[in-house]
Amino acid sequence: MFDNLTGRLNEIFTQLRRKGKLSAADVDAMLREIRLALLEADVNYTVVKDFISRVRERSIGAEVSQALNPAQQVIKIVNEELITTLGEPARLNLSGVKPYAVMLVGLQGSGKTTAAAKLANRLRKDGERVLLVAGDPYRPAAVKQLQTLGAKIGVEVIADAGLKPPALAARAFDRAQKGGYSVVIIDTAGRSQLDQQLMDELQQISRKVRLVETLLVVDAMIGQEALNIAEGFRDTISITGLIFTKIDGDARGGAAISVRSVTGVPIKFLGTGEGIEAIEVFDPARLASRILGMGDIIGLIEKAEAAFDQKVQKDQAERVLKGQFTFEDFADQLKQIRKMGSISQMMDMLPGGLGQMARNISPEDTERNMRRTEAIINSMTREEKRNPDLLNASRRRRIARGSGTDVQDVNRLMKQFRDSQRLMKTMQKTGGKGLSRLFK
Repeated sequence: MFDNLTGRLNEIFTQLRRKGKLSAADVDAMLREIRLALLEADVNYTVVKDFISRVRERSIGAEVSQALNPAQQVIKIVNEELITTLGEPARLNLSGVKPYAVMLVGLQGSGKTTAAAKLANRLRKDGERVLLVAGDPYRPAAVKQLQTLGAKIGVEVIADAGLKPPALAARAFDRAQKGGYSVVIIDTAGRSQLDQQLMDELQQISRKVRLVETLLVVDAMIGQEALNIAEGFRDTISITGLIFTKIDGDARGGAAISVRSVTGVPIKFLGTGEGIEAIEVFDPARLASRILGMGDIIGLIEKAEAAFDQKVQKDQAERVLKGQFTFEDFADQLKQIRKMGSISQMMDMLPGGLGQMARNISPEDTERNMRRTEAIINSMTREEKRNPDLLNASRRRRIARGSGTDVQDVNRLMKQFRDSQRLMKTMQKTGGKGLSRLFK
């Protein structure tokens, strides 16, 4: 996400830090480079023009000339103006009388059905009792997909091919009222803002159900066209917010930066991957920090908290302190890490120099090594996972064949595991008591 832009801006800021006092010419040269970087990232031209103008006005004034570190002050200004461009944070409106009804709309293929399930999962974890509505009867696969996802996350799905979406939404809302549900999420059929008949259908749903949010789901990969789509839907129905999907696949990210300024519609969520957990509340300050290469440690911590099972971690910590760490524990740790998202996403969240160093490591190689490790462990028997001492030469050859790897790969993993065990034994002797308190 924003890889190209972050790389360019880091280069510009590195050059800037090498200077002492900054002249107007230095500032203008920097701004020309930033302007090009933003345009190449597919940020709207008018948005870029306004952004550069605001940064220049502040950077050439007393705000910078009187600063002890002019370069850092300019970077601070860029960060603040980027936050302004992204807009104020806009949380999901869950206020008033329950149940709260949220309708998802958008073009076909934008990721509405998956976004509905992700949002339902997030709200369920926040303590809400959620009901999903399969309001896309025109694509049977969409109903089946939502039912499958609902079963996976433990959320009930209302579906009826014999009912039109407005009637189905009304029935679901009535059931939510009587059944004590707090949130109803309505998935709808994909449609163009130019399709008047289907747009009328959305208006009928809004008359049948007391909506608190109408969220437009937009594929970030379509770039500037996202702005036109947002404006088209906004002019036809009352759009209250946006969910940008597939943001992890867009190396430019210009539409996400531009949309609030151009349309006035706030981004409320970002879809950051394929997993059901891969949805983030949009936070302009944190996103700006990531774009500028400053990382997002808070976001990384939140991902870890969502991915890691506290009971499993406590049990593993206790076994570590007893010197009982096994390959089963190793495999569990890998699964938990995978739930956090892609390696490249986690790298984006590392601040400053850490992020730069991490970006020198190939995410593809790291993912490949993790898959290789998982394949090797999965080829072990339960007894071998729990007692690695059983792994003699013949067993290692069998594991290599079963995992599609070389014996050298198995030996390398064994060495890493032994090194980890030795480290844990040292921890047990020196700091085990202190570590155990973290999990109480």
